[in-house]
Amino acid sequence: MAYIIAEPCIGTKDTACVDVCPVDCIHPRKDESDFESATQLYIHPEECIDCGACVPVCPVTAIFALEDLPEKWDSFTPVNAEYFNK
Repeated sequence: MAYIIAEPCIGTKDTACVDVCPVDCIHPRKDESDFESATQLYIHPEECIDCGACVPVCPVTAIFALEDLPEKWDSFTPVNAEYFNK
């Protein structure tokens, strides 16, 4: 997993990151059925190509490279992965 979306995204779900992702690995998109019910956006751990395009466009600074993820948000690593295993 290259990038993780953490706590600041909860309740925000700004889709600027979705718009710039070259491989469409951030979900749910606004046109997906679970967009309204999802508490945050998630990065697919196997589809992410580690380009980092999503990081600078996030208005709430919620996206981190795995190695830069603040320790207080370590729990978001499995949260991102589990979203795609449902």
